[in-house]
Amino acid sequence: MQTLDFTVTGMTCQHCVASVTEEVSELAGVREVDVDLAGGRLHVVGDDVTPEQVQAAVAEAGSYSATPA
Repeated sequence: MQTLDFTVTGMTCQHCVASVTEEVSELAGVREVDVDLAGGRLHVVGDDVTPEQVQAAVAEAGSYSATPA
């Protein structure tokens, strides 16, 4: 199991948090997703999940971008 941490830009509300959480949670192997709106952070726990997959899922959720922390 691995953990990945990101800084996320573009989130402004709880709807943004829900969108990012939903998209990242749908990735194969993801077991836990924690999004911190105030801190602009994303924490992902899972198996065989790459940073690139997470970044693509965040972008798919809306006008957001994720950078590895």
